[in-house]
Amino acid sequence: MEYKLMEPFCKEKIKDFRAGDKILVTGTIYTARDAAHKRMTELLDKGEPLPFDMIDSIIYYVGPTPAKPGYVIGSAGPTTSYRMDAYAPKFLDLGQLAMIGKGQRSQEVMEAVVANKAVYLAAIGGAAALMAKQIKDAEVIAFDDLGAEAIRRLYVEDMPLTVVLDSVGGNLYEQGREEYLKFIGK
Repeated sequence: MEYKLMEPFCKEKIKDFRAGDKILVTGTIYTARDAAHKRMTELLDKGEPLPFDMIDSIIYYVGPTPAKPGYVIGSAGPTTSYRMDAYAPKFLDLGQLAMIGKGQRSQEVMEAVVANKAVYLAAIGGAAALMAKQIKDAEVIAFDDLGAEAIRRLYVEDMPLTVVLDSVGGNLYEQGREEYLKFIGK
C-alpha cells in the first residue's frame, strides 16, 4: 500500500501501516544521531526537559552536510540506525511515533516498536541529495556544538519512506529474506 502521512502525526494515522508499505511524509520532523541521543538521555537522567516534545514525534537519523547557497540544507541521507538502538526504546516509551534511518534494528527496538504501536521507516540510502530536496525548511534547535549532529527541526514535503518495522511486528527485512529464499528455491 501507499500512504500519505501528514501533520499532525499520531498513532491513529500509522496503525494500518505494514512492513513494505510506501509512505510520503509531510510535516515537522527532527534530526538526531547518536551524539544527540546521548545528550537527550543525559537531560532525561537529570530531570531536564528535552529540546522538543517526544510525543508523536518523528526522528530522522541524519547528519546533513552544510547547505549550499540558496538551499535550506545540504545532502541529508540516513545514517545506520543501530547506533541509536541503546536509546530508541526509552524514546519510544516517551511517545516517539516513528524513527527514520537505514538498516536492521535490535530485538529490543523491535519489541519497543510493537509495545508502543510505533513504526520504523527506511529512507533511501545513497540518495542524500534527493532526500534533501524534500526538506523545505531546516533550523538547528539544540546542541549546535555538535555540528552536523545538532538537533534540527525540519519541515519535509512528501519525503519518500518505506515501512520496515510496523506496529504489529512486521519486519520488511525478514519478509524480504523469506521471499528471496522462496524465489531461489531454498
